[in-house]
Amino acid sequence: MRECFEIRATDAAGRLGDLTVPSADTTVETPALLPVINPHLDTIEPGQLGEEFGAEILITNAYIIYNSSDVRERALEDGLHDLLGFDGAIMTDSGSFQLSEYGEISVTTEEILEFQRDIGSDIGTPVDIPTPPDIDRERAEADLETTQERLEIAETVDTGEMLVNAPVQGSTYPDLREQAGRHADATGLDVFPIGAVVPMMNDYRYDDMVDAVAAAKRGLGADAPVHLFGAGHPMMFALAVAMGCDLFDSAAYALYARDDRYLTVSGTQHLADLEYLPCPCPVCTSHDVDDIRAMPDDARETALARHNLHVSFAEIRRIKQAIRAGRLLELVEQRARSHPTMLDGYRALLAHADQLERTDPVSKGAFFYTSHESANRPEVVRHHERLARLAVPDSVFLTEGDASSDERYDASWRVRPPFGPFPRALSRTYPLSAEVPQHQDRSALEAAATGVRRLVEANPDSSFTLGHRDWPAAVLEDVPDRVRVLDLTTDFESLE
Repeated sequence: MRECFEIRATDAAGRLGDLTVPSADTTVETPALLPVINPHLDTIEPGQLGEEFGAEILITNAYIIYNSSDVRERALEDGLHDLLGFDGAIMTDSGSFQLSEYGEISVTTEEILEFQRDIGSDIGTPVDIPTPPDIDRERAEADLETTQERLEIAETVDTGEMLVNAPVQGSTYPDLREQAGRHADATGLDVFPIGAVVPMMNDYRYDDMVDAVAAAKRGLGADAPVHLFGAGHPMMFALAVAMGCDLFDSAAYALYARDDRYLTVSGTQHLADLEYLPCPCPVCTSHDVDDIRAMPDDARETALARHNLHVSFAEIRRIKQAIRAGRLLELVEQRARSHPTMLDGYRALLAHADQLERTDPVSKGAFFYTSHESANRPEVVRHHERLARLAVPDSVFLTEGDASSDERYDASWRVRPPFGPFPRALSRTYPLSAEVPQHQDRSALEAAATGVRRLVEANPDSSFTLGHRDWPAAVLEDVPDRVRVLDLTTDFESLE
Protein backbone atom coordinates (compact mmCIF):
# COMPACT_ATOMS: atom_id res chain seq x y z
CA MET A 1 0.00 0.00 0.00
CA ARG A 2 1.32 3.46 -0.92
CA GLU A 3 2.36 5.13 2.34
CA CYS A 4 0.51 8.41 1.78
CA PHE A 5 -2.82 6.91 0.66
CA GLU A 6 -5.11 4.44 2.39
CA ILE A 7 -8.29 3.17 0.73
CA ARG A 8 -11.14 2.55 3.21
CA ALA A 9 -14.10 1.68 0.97
CA THR A 10 -14.79 1.13 -2.73
CA ASP A 11 -17.72 1.11 -5.14
CA ALA A 12 -17.15 0.56 -8.87
CA ALA A 13 -13.70 2.20 -9.25
CA GLY A 14 -14.61 4.93 -6.76
CA ARG A 15 -13.09 4.90 -3.33
CA LEU A 16 -13.17 6.58 0.05
CA GLY A 17 -9.61 7.15 1.17
CA ASP A 18 -7.22 9.05 3.41
CA LEU A 19 -4.43 11.06 1.80
CA THR A 20 -1.76 11.75 4.43
CA VAL A 21 -0.01 15.08 3.86
CA PRO A 22 3.05 15.05 6.16
CA SER A 23 4.18 18.68 5.83
CA ALA A 24 0.68 19.91 6.74
CA ASP A 25 0.42 17.34 9.54
CA THR A 26 -3.04 16.44 8.27
CA THR A 27 -5.01 13.74 6.49
CA VAL A 28 -7.39 14.66 3.69
CA GLU A 29 -10.43 12.47 3.19
CA THR A 30 -11.04 11.64 -0.46
CA PRO A 31 -12.87 12.22 -2.73
CA ALA A 32 -11.82 15.80 -2.07
CA LEU A 33 -12.46 19.10 -3.80
CA LEU A 34 -9.60 21.62 -4.02
CA PRO A 35 -10.92 25.15 -4.58
CA VAL A 36 -8.53 27.11 -6.80
CA ILE A 37 -7.14 30.27 -5.21
CA ASN A 38 -5.69 33.00 -7.42
CA PRO A 39 -3.09 34.86 -5.33
CA HIS A 40 -4.13 38.14 -6.99
CA LEU A 41 -7.89 37.76 -6.52
CA ASP A 42 -9.94 37.39 -3.37
CA THR A 43 -13.43 36.22 -4.33
CA ILE A 44 -13.67 34.21 -1.12
CA GLU A 45 -10.99 34.33 1.57
CA PRO A 46 -9.13 31.00 1.79
CA GLY A 47 -9.74 30.86 5.54
CA GLN A 48 -13.48 30.75 4.90
CA LEU A 49 -13.08 27.69 2.70
CA GLY A 50 -12.41 25.55 5.73
CA GLU A 51 -14.71 27.31 8.16
CA GLU A 52 -17.81 27.61 5.97
CA PHE A 53 -17.43 24.81 3.43
CA GLY A 54 -15.28 22.21 5.17
CA ALA A 55 -12.42 22.37 2.65
CA GLU A 56 -9.43 20.35 3.87
CA ILE A 57 -7.19 21.20 0.94
CA LEU A 58 -6.93 23.89 -1.74
CA ILE A 59 -4.73 24.59 -4.77
CA THR A 60 -2.95 27.71 -5.94
CA ASN A 61 -0.48 28.51 -8.70
CA ALA A 62 3.16 28.62 -7.61
CA TYR A 63 4.24 30.05 -10.96
CA ILE A 64 2.03 33.13 -10.49
CA ILE A 65 3.56 33.63 -7.04
CA TYR A 66 7.06 33.02 -8.43
CA ASN A 67 6.57 35.69 -11.11
CA SER A 68 5.11 38.33 -8.75
CA SER A 69 7.99 39.91 -6.86
CA ASP A 70 5.98 41.31 -3.94
CA VAL A 71 3.89 38.15 -3.45
CA ARG A 72 6.98 36.00 -3.95
CA GLU A 73 8.90 37.72 -1.18
CA ARG A 74 5.96 37.47 1.21
CA ALA A 75 5.55 33.77 0.42
CA LEU A 76 9.25 33.09 1.03
CA GLU A 77 9.31 35.11 4.22
CA ASP A 78 5.96 34.16 5.81
CA GLY A 79 5.19 30.87 4.10
CA LEU A 80 2.34 29.91 1.81
CA HIS A 81 -0.10 29.07 4.60
CA ASP A 82 0.27 32.45 6.27
CA LEU A 83 0.16 34.20 2.90
CA LEU A 84 -3.21 32.63 2.10
CA GLY A 85 -4.52 32.38 5.63
CA PHE A 86 -5.33 28.68 5.32
CA ASP A 87 -4.24 26.02 7.80
CA GLY A 88 -5.23 22.95 5.80
CA ALA A 89 -3.19 21.28 3.07
CA ILE A 90 -2.15 23.33 0.03
CA MET A 91 -1.27 21.97 -3.40
CA THR A 92 0.56 24.16 -5.90
CA ASP A 93 0.64 24.01 -9.68
CA SER A 94 3.88 24.65 -11.52
CA GLY A 95 2.95 26.84 -14.46
CA SER A 96 2.04 24.03 -16.81
CA PHE A 97 -1.32 25.71 -17.42
CA GLN A 98 0.46 28.90 -18.50
CA LEU A 99 2.70 26.75 -20.68
CA SER A 100 -0.32 25.26 -22.44
CA GLU A 101 -1.91 28.70 -22.88
CA TYR A 102 1.09 30.82 -23.87
CA GLY A 103 3.62 28.35 -25.24
CA GLU A 104 6.52 28.91 -22.83
CA ILE A 105 7.39 29.72 -19.24
CA SER A 106 10.64 30.92 -17.67
CA VAL A 107 11.23 28.28 -15.01
CA THR A 108 12.62 24.74 -14.89
CA THR A 109 11.28 21.74 -13.02
CA GLU A 110 14.12 21.94 -10.49
CA GLU A 111 13.57 25.66 -9.87
CA ILE A 112 9.81 25.48 -9.45
CA LEU A 113 9.91 22.40 -7.21
CA GLU A 114 12.56 24.00 -4.97
CA PHE A 115 10.47 27.19 -4.86
CA GLN A 116 7.34 25.24 -3.93
CA ARG A 117 9.28 23.53 -1.16
CA ASP A 118 10.71 26.84 0.09
CA ILE A 119 7.31 28.56 0.35
CA GLY A 120 5.84 25.60 2.24
CA SER A 121 3.67 23.92 -0.36
CA ASP A 122 2.36 20.55 0.82
CA ILE A 123 1.97 19.00 -2.62
CA GLY A 124 4.15 20.35 -5.43
CA THR A 125 4.07 19.86 -9.18
CA PRO A 126 6.86 19.59 -11.79
CA VAL A 127 6.61 21.32 -15.18
CA ASP A 128 4.89 18.74 -17.35
CA ILE A 129 3.64 19.22 -20.92
CA PRO A 130 -0.18 19.37 -21.08
CA THR A 131 -0.73 17.77 -24.46
CA PRO A 132 -4.11 18.75 -25.96
CA PRO A 133 -6.58 16.27 -27.46
CA ASP A 134 -6.46 15.10 -31.07
CA ILE A 135 -2.94 16.20 -31.95
CA ASP A 136 -0.81 14.01 -34.18
CA ARG A 137 0.76 11.00 -32.50
CA GLU A 138 4.32 12.11 -33.15
CA ARG A 139 3.85 15.27 -31.11
CA ALA A 140 1.97 13.40 -28.38
CA GLU A 141 4.85 10.94 -28.05
CA ALA A 142 7.43 13.74 -27.98
CA ASP A 143 5.51 15.70 -25.34
CA LEU A 144 5.09 12.58 -23.23
CA GLU A 145 8.80 11.83 -23.43
CA THR A 146 9.55 15.35 -22.15
CA THR A 147 7.05 14.98 -19.31
CA GLN A 148 8.56 11.65 -18.32
CA GLU A 149 12.06 13.14 -18.32
CA ARG A 150 10.85 15.88 -16.00
CA LEU A 151 9.24 13.38 -13.63
CA GLU A 152 12.57 11.61 -13.40
CA ILE A 153 14.25 14.95 -12.65
CA ALA A 154 11.61 15.60 -9.97
CA GLU A 155 12.70 12.42 -8.20
CA THR A 156 16.19 13.86 -7.77
CA VAL A 157 15.09 17.20 -6.25
CA ASP A 158 15.25 17.57 -2.48
CA THR A 159 11.60 18.34 -1.69
CA GLY A 160 11.68 17.60 2.04
CA GLU A 161 8.30 16.42 3.33
CA MET A 162 6.45 17.93 0.37
CA LEU A 163 4.52 15.36 -1.66
CA VAL A 164 5.12 15.61 -5.42
CA ASN A 165 2.64 15.20 -8.26
CA ALA A 166 3.45 12.95 -11.21
CA PRO A 167 1.15 14.16 -14.03
CA VAL A 168 -0.12 11.59 -16.53
CA GLN A 169 -0.36 12.87 -20.10
CA GLY A 170 -0.85 11.19 -23.49
CA SER A 171 -3.52 13.23 -25.30
CA THR A 172 -6.35 11.07 -26.69
CA TYR A 173 -4.20 7.99 -27.27
CA PRO A 174 -5.21 5.29 -24.75
CA ASP A 175 -1.97 3.37 -25.12
CA LEU A 176 0.07 6.50 -24.40
CA ARG A 177 -2.10 7.30 -21.36
CA GLU A 178 -1.58 3.77 -20.06
CA GLN A 179 2.15 3.96 -20.74
CA ALA A 180 2.28 7.34 -18.98
CA GLY A 181 0.44 5.93 -15.97
CA ARG A 182 2.83 3.01 -15.71
CA HIS A 183 5.88 5.28 -15.93
CA ALA A 184 4.50 7.77 -13.38
CA ASP A 185 3.64 4.98 -10.94
CA ALA A 186 7.18 3.61 -11.19
CA THR A 187 8.78 6.95 -10.30
CA GLY A 188 7.95 6.72 -6.63
CA LEU A 189 6.28 10.14 -6.68
CA ASP A 190 3.15 10.56 -4.65
CA VAL A 191 -0.01 11.90 -6.35
CA PHE A 192 -1.04 11.32 -9.96
CA PRO A 193 -2.92 14.08 -11.77
CA ILE A 194 -4.46 13.14 -15.12
CA GLY A 195 -3.74 16.21 -17.20
CA ALA A 196 -4.99 17.99 -20.30
CA VAL A 197 -8.61 16.87 -19.92
CA VAL A 198 -10.03 20.39 -19.58
CA PRO A 199 -10.33 20.85 -23.38
CA MET A 200 -12.40 17.64 -23.51
CA MET A 201 -14.68 18.85 -20.72
CA ASN A 202 -15.02 22.29 -22.31
CA ASP A 203 -16.24 20.55 -25.48
CA TYR A 204 -18.52 18.20 -23.48
CA ARG A 205 -16.49 15.18 -24.60
CA TYR A 206 -17.12 13.23 -21.43
CA ASP A 207 -16.82 9.90 -23.24
CA ASP A 208 -13.28 10.75 -24.41
CA MET A 209 -12.43 11.95 -20.92
CA VAL A 210 -13.61 8.63 -19.46
CA ASP A 211 -11.49 6.69 -21.95
CA ALA A 212 -8.42 8.80 -21.11
CA VAL A 213 -8.88 8.23 -17.38
CA ALA A 214 -9.59 4.52 -17.80
CA ALA A 215 -6.38 4.11 -19.81
CA ALA A 216 -4.31 6.03 -17.25
CA LYS A 217 -5.80 3.93 -14.44
CA ARG A 218 -4.74 0.73 -16.20
CA GLY A 219 -1.15 1.92 -15.95
CA LEU A 220 -1.32 3.27 -12.40
CA GLY A 221 -1.18 1.09 -9.31
CA ALA A 222 -4.42 0.30 -7.50
CA ASP A 223 -3.26 2.37 -4.51
CA ALA A 224 -2.31 5.48 -6.52
CA PRO A 225 -4.22 8.65 -5.48
CA VAL A 226 -5.53 10.20 -8.70
CA HIS A 227 -6.24 13.89 -9.31
CA LEU A 228 -8.37 14.90 -12.29
CA PHE A 229 -6.88 18.27 -13.19
CA GLY A 230 -9.44 20.98 -13.95
CA ALA A 231 -12.57 18.96 -13.20
CA GLY A 232 -14.54 21.66 -11.45
CA HIS A 233 -18.22 21.20 -12.32
CA PRO A 234 -20.34 19.28 -9.77
CA MET A 235 -22.37 17.73 -12.59
CA MET A 236 -19.48 15.39 -13.43
CA PHE A 237 -17.96 14.66 -10.01
CA ALA A 238 -19.83 11.37 -9.55
CA LEU A 239 -18.80 10.13 -13.00
CA ALA A 240 -15.17 11.01 -12.32
CA VAL A 241 -15.19 9.33 -8.90
CA ALA A 242 -16.71 6.17 -10.42
CA MET A 243 -13.76 6.14 -12.85
CA GLY A 244 -11.38 6.12 -9.89
CA CYS A 245 -10.47 9.80 -9.43
CA ASP A 246 -9.89 11.03 -5.88
CA LEU A 247 -9.07 14.75 -6.13
CA PHE A 248 -10.67 17.58 -8.13
CA ASP A 249 -9.69 21.21 -8.42
CA SER A 250 -12.32 23.83 -9.12
CA ALA A 251 -11.92 27.35 -10.38
CA ALA A 252 -15.44 27.08 -11.81
CA TYR A 253 -17.05 28.31 -8.60
CA ALA A 254 -15.37 31.72 -9.03
CA LEU A 255 -15.11 31.95 -12.82
CA TYR A 256 -18.79 31.15 -13.29
CA ALA A 257 -19.81 33.55 -10.53
CA ARG A 258 -17.93 36.34 -12.30
CA ASP A 259 -20.20 35.71 -15.29
CA ASP A 260 -23.42 35.52 -13.21
CA ARG A 261 -23.64 31.76 -13.65
CA TYR A 262 -25.29 29.52 -11.08
CA LEU A 263 -24.06 25.92 -10.70
CA THR A 264 -26.32 22.93 -10.09
CA VAL A 265 -25.65 19.20 -10.19
CA SER A 266 -27.57 19.04 -13.45
CA GLY A 267 -25.88 21.90 -15.28
CA THR A 268 -25.32 25.64 -15.26
CA GLN A 269 -27.94 28.37 -15.36
CA HIS A 270 -27.55 32.09 -15.89
CA LEU A 271 -28.86 34.29 -13.12
CA ALA A 272 -30.92 36.26 -15.65
CA ASP A 273 -32.88 33.10 -16.52
CA LEU A 274 -33.84 32.18 -12.96
CA GLU A 275 -37.08 33.07 -11.22
CA TYR A 276 -36.38 30.89 -8.18
CA LEU A 277 -33.26 29.62 -6.43
CA PRO A 278 -33.66 25.81 -6.38
CA CYS A 279 -31.11 25.16 -3.65
CA PRO A 280 -31.19 24.87 0.18
CA CYS A 281 -27.73 26.40 0.75
CA PRO A 282 -27.39 29.44 3.07
CA VAL A 283 -27.11 31.84 0.13
CA CYS A 284 -30.29 30.63 -1.54
CA THR A 285 -32.37 30.38 1.65
CA SER A 286 -31.48 33.90 2.79
CA HIS A 287 -31.97 35.62 -0.59
CA ASP A 288 -34.29 35.47 -3.55
CA VAL A 289 -33.28 36.03 -7.17
CA ASP A 290 -34.16 39.73 -7.07
CA ASP A 291 -31.99 40.23 -3.97
CA ILE A 292 -28.94 38.77 -5.69
CA ARG A 293 -29.54 40.62 -8.96
CA ALA A 294 -29.75 43.92 -7.05
CA MET A 295 -26.42 43.42 -5.30
CA PRO A 296 -23.33 45.43 -6.34
CA ASP A 297 -21.11 43.49 -8.73
CA ASP A 298 -18.56 42.35 -6.13
CA ALA A 299 -21.20 41.28 -3.62
CA ARG A 300 -23.19 39.41 -6.28
CA GLU A 301 -20.05 37.63 -7.46
CA THR A 302 -19.22 36.58 -3.90
CA ALA A 303 -22.78 35.39 -3.24
CA LEU A 304 -22.81 33.28 -6.41
CA ALA A 305 -19.33 31.90 -5.68
CA ARG A 306 -20.48 30.87 -2.20
CA HIS A 307 -23.54 29.15 -3.66
CA ASN A 308 -21.39 27.41 -6.27
CA LEU A 309 -19.07 26.12 -3.55
CA HIS A 310 -21.95 24.93 -1.36
CA VAL A 311 -23.37 22.95 -4.29
CA SER A 312 -19.96 21.50 -5.13
CA PHE A 313 -19.07 20.42 -1.60
CA ALA A 314 -22.57 19.00 -1.05
CA GLU A 315 -22.09 16.82 -4.13
CA ILE A 316 -18.77 15.54 -2.80
CA ARG A 317 -20.47 14.57 0.48
CA ARG A 318 -23.31 12.94 -1.46
CA ILE A 319 -20.78 10.90 -3.43
CA LYS A 320 -19.02 9.76 -0.26
CA GLN A 321 -22.31 8.55 1.18
CA ALA A 322 -23.13 6.79 -2.10
CA ILE A 323 -19.83 4.90 -1.93
CA ARG A 324 -20.56 3.89 1.65
CA ALA A 325 -24.02 2.68 0.67
CA GLY A 326 -22.86 0.91 -2.51
CA ARG A 327 -25.02 3.23 -4.61
CA LEU A 328 -22.40 5.20 -6.57
CA LEU A 329 -23.45 3.96 -10.01
CA GLU A 330 -27.07 4.80 -9.26
CA LEU A 331 -25.95 8.36 -8.52
CA VAL A 332 -23.88 8.47 -11.71
CA GLU A 333 -26.92 7.30 -13.63
CA GLN A 334 -29.01 10.13 -12.17
CA ARG A 335 -26.38 12.68 -13.17
CA ALA A 336 -26.10 11.13 -16.64
CA ARG A 337 -29.69 12.18 -17.33
CA SER A 338 -28.75 15.84 -16.98
CA HIS A 339 -27.13 16.17 -20.41
CA PRO A 340 -26.77 13.92 -23.49
CA THR A 341 -22.98 14.13 -23.35
CA MET A 342 -23.02 13.08 -19.69
CA LEU A 343 -24.98 10.03 -20.83
CA ASP A 344 -22.24 9.40 -23.39
CA GLY A 345 -19.76 9.55 -20.53
CA TYR A 346 -21.74 7.06 -18.43
CA ARG A 347 -22.02 4.65 -21.34
CA ALA A 348 -18.28 4.99 -21.95
CA LEU A 349 -17.72 4.21 -18.27
CA LEU A 350 -19.78 1.02 -18.53
CA ALA A 351 -17.80 0.00 -21.61
CA HIS A 352 -14.98 -0.43 -19.09
CA ALA A 353 -17.14 -2.57 -16.78
CA ASP A 354 -14.55 -5.35 -16.68
CA GLN A 355 -12.03 -2.83 -15.34
CA LEU A 356 -14.50 -1.47 -12.77
CA GLU A 357 -15.36 -4.99 -11.65
CA ARG A 358 -11.87 -5.50 -10.21
CA THR A 359 -12.52 -3.03 -7.40
CA ASP A 360 -16.30 -3.25 -7.15
CA PRO A 361 -17.40 -4.94 -3.88
CA VAL A 362 -18.85 -8.42 -4.28
CA SER A 363 -21.67 -7.56 -1.90
CA LYS A 364 -23.65 -4.35 -1.32
CA GLY A 365 -27.05 -3.32 -0.06
CA ALA A 366 -29.11 -3.56 -3.25
CA PHE A 367 -28.78 -3.42 -7.03
CA PHE A 368 -31.30 -1.03 -8.59
CA TYR A 369 -32.03 -1.51 -12.29
CA THR A 370 -33.06 1.99 -13.35
CA SER A 371 -32.32 2.13 -17.09
CA HIS A 372 -31.12 -0.07 -19.90
CA GLU A 373 -27.55 1.03 -19.11
CA SER A 374 -27.84 -0.94 -15.86
CA ALA A 375 -27.57 -4.12 -17.92
CA ASN A 376 -23.90 -3.30 -18.54
CA ARG A 377 -22.88 -2.69 -14.93
CA PRO A 378 -19.86 -4.51 -13.46
CA GLU A 379 -22.09 -6.66 -11.24
CA VAL A 380 -23.67 -8.18 -14.38
CA VAL A 381 -20.24 -8.74 -15.93
CA ARG A 382 -19.08 -10.49 -12.74
CA HIS A 383 -22.12 -12.78 -12.66
CA HIS A 384 -21.63 -13.79 -16.28
CA GLU A 385 -17.97 -14.57 -15.65
CA ARG A 386 -18.82 -16.72 -12.63
CA LEU A 387 -21.42 -18.82 -14.40
CA ALA A 388 -18.68 -21.15 -15.63
CA ARG A 389 -17.79 -21.98 -12.01
CA LEU A 390 -21.25 -23.27 -11.05
CA ALA A 391 -21.85 -26.99 -10.63
CA VAL A 392 -24.56 -27.92 -13.13
CA PRO A 393 -26.66 -31.16 -13.07
CA ASP A 394 -27.38 -33.23 -16.17
CA SER A 395 -30.67 -31.49 -17.01
CA VAL A 396 -31.78 -28.01 -16.00
CA PHE A 397 -35.01 -26.07 -16.50
CA LEU A 398 -34.31 -22.31 -16.72
CA THR A 399 -37.22 -19.96 -16.14
CA GLU A 400 -37.94 -16.40 -15.06
CA GLY A 401 -40.69 -17.37 -12.65
CA ASP A 402 -40.83 -19.06 -9.26
CA ALA A 403 -41.77 -22.47 -10.64
CA SER A 404 -40.92 -25.34 -8.31
CA SER A 405 -38.63 -28.10 -9.48
CA ASP A 406 -40.04 -30.41 -12.17
CA GLU A 407 -39.41 -34.15 -11.80
CA ARG A 408 -38.48 -34.29 -15.48
CA TYR A 409 -35.41 -32.13 -14.74
CA ASP A 410 -32.62 -32.57 -12.24
CA ALA A 411 -32.95 -28.90 -11.23
CA SER A 412 -35.01 -25.78 -11.88
CA TRP A 413 -32.90 -22.62 -12.00
CA ARG A 414 -34.12 -19.06 -12.06
CA VAL A 415 -33.43 -16.67 -14.95
CA ARG A 416 -33.50 -13.05 -13.86
CA PRO A 417 -32.79 -10.24 -16.31
CA PRO A 418 -30.22 -8.76 -16.63
CA PHE A 419 -28.12 -11.43 -14.88
CA GLY A 420 -29.39 -14.61 -16.49
CA PRO A 421 -29.52 -18.05 -14.83
CA PHE A 422 -28.59 -19.06 -11.29
CA PRO A 423 -29.62 -21.71 -8.72
CA ARG A 424 -32.70 -20.62 -6.79
CA ALA A 425 -30.81 -20.90 -3.53
CA LEU A 426 -28.87 -17.77 -4.56
CA SER A 427 -32.01 -15.66 -5.09
CA ARG A 428 -31.46 -13.60 -1.93
CA THR A 429 -27.76 -12.95 -2.49
CA TYR A 430 -26.28 -9.76 -3.98
CA PRO A 431 -26.70 -8.76 -6.79
CA LEU A 432 -29.30 -11.38 -7.71
CA SER A 433 -31.72 -9.87 -5.20
CA ALA A 434 -31.85 -6.81 -7.47
CA GLU A 435 -34.77 -4.41 -7.60
CA VAL A 436 -35.86 -4.76 -11.23
CA PRO A 437 -38.85 -3.13 -13.01
CA GLN A 438 -41.77 -5.39 -13.78
CA HIS A 439 -41.62 -4.42 -17.45
CA GLN A 440 -38.24 -5.58 -18.73
CA ASP A 441 -36.44 -3.64 -21.44
CA ARG A 442 -34.59 -5.16 -24.37
CA SER A 443 -31.13 -4.65 -22.84
CA ALA A 444 -32.02 -6.56 -19.68
CA LEU A 445 -33.35 -9.48 -21.71
CA GLU A 446 -30.32 -9.47 -23.99
CA ALA A 447 -28.01 -9.57 -20.97
CA ALA A 448 -30.01 -12.48 -19.52
CA ALA A 449 -29.74 -14.36 -22.83
CA THR A 450 -25.98 -13.78 -22.76
CA GLY A 451 -25.94 -15.34 -19.30
CA VAL A 452 -27.83 -18.39 -20.59
CA ARG A 453 -25.33 -18.75 -23.43
CA ARG A 454 -22.37 -18.51 -21.04
CA LEU A 455 -23.81 -21.23 -18.81
CA VAL A 456 -24.64 -23.55 -21.70
CA GLU A 457 -21.25 -23.13 -23.39
CA ALA A 458 -19.48 -23.93 -20.11
CA ASN A 459 -21.48 -27.16 -19.69
CA PRO A 460 -21.53 -29.06 -23.00
CA ASP A 461 -22.64 -32.34 -21.35
CA SER A 462 -25.79 -30.94 -19.70
CA SER A 463 -29.17 -30.39 -21.32
CA PHE A 464 -31.10 -27.16 -20.87
CA THR A 465 -34.68 -25.98 -21.34
CA LEU A 466 -35.44 -22.26 -21.27
CA GLY A 467 -38.96 -21.24 -20.33
CA HIS A 468 -39.45 -17.55 -21.12
CA ARG A 469 -42.38 -15.16 -21.37
CA ASP A 470 -42.53 -13.15 -24.59
CA TRP A 471 -38.81 -12.73 -25.16
CA PRO A 472 -38.30 -11.16 -28.60
CA ALA A 473 -36.99 -13.45 -31.33
CA ALA A 474 -33.90 -11.27 -31.74
CA VAL A 475 -33.03 -11.80 -28.06
CA LEU A 476 -33.48 -15.55 -28.34
CA GLU A 477 -30.97 -15.63 -31.21
CA ASP A 478 -28.21 -15.44 -28.60
CA VAL A 479 -29.43 -18.64 -26.94
CA PRO A 480 -27.53 -21.71 -28.25
CA ASP A 481 -29.46 -23.99 -30.62
CA ARG A 482 -29.15 -26.99 -28.32
CA VAL A 483 -31.31 -25.29 -25.69
CA ARG A 484 -34.97 -26.26 -25.85
CA VAL A 485 -36.88 -22.96 -25.83
CA LEU A 486 -40.47 -22.65 -24.60
CA ASP A 487 -42.63 -19.53 -24.56
CA LEU A 488 -44.58 -20.07 -21.34
CA THR A 489 -47.35 -17.73 -22.47
CA THR A 490 -48.27 -20.13 -25.30
CA ASP A 491 -46.42 -23.41 -24.71
CA PHE A 492 -47.20 -24.00 -21.08
CA GLU A 493 -49.02 -27.24 -21.90
CA SER A 494 -45.80 -28.76 -23.17
CA LEU A 495 -44.48 -28.69 -19.61
CA GLU A 496 -47.28 -30.89 -18.32
